[in-house]
Amino acid sequence: MSLEFNMVDDTARTWVFACKVDDIRLQDVRRWEFDGHSYAIFRSPKGEIFVTDDICTHEHAHLSDGYVEGHTVECPRHSGRFSYMTGKALGAPVCINLCTYQVRVVDGGVNVLVPRRA
Repeated sequence: MSLEFNMVDDTARTWVFACKVDDIRLQDVRRWEFDGHSYAIFRSPKGEIFVTDDICTHEHAHLSDGYVEGHTVECPRHSGRFSYMTGKALGAPVCINLCTYQVRVVDGGVNVLVPRRA
């Protein structure tokens, strides 16, 4: 029998408040800069919150400037698409997945589990 544990190494990552849920419209995205890194915070059509890296893996473009529809975001530079729920690249020209981040909503605030940076 095998057990899997989703343990958080508190020395490597930390929860950080990013914004209020109400700051993001349904089926939209908001850029969040923290500790020299750019994140994209998405709100799905059902109100779920997801967080990915904000920079496209194909070329340096902010996905938060892209087009959001359903559970996908389209890069504003070359129209590459990603699932913001999983980070999966959905077709050319993008072929490298996005990093995704754990999220929790506390008292209407979006908190993101981010790496501690040196």
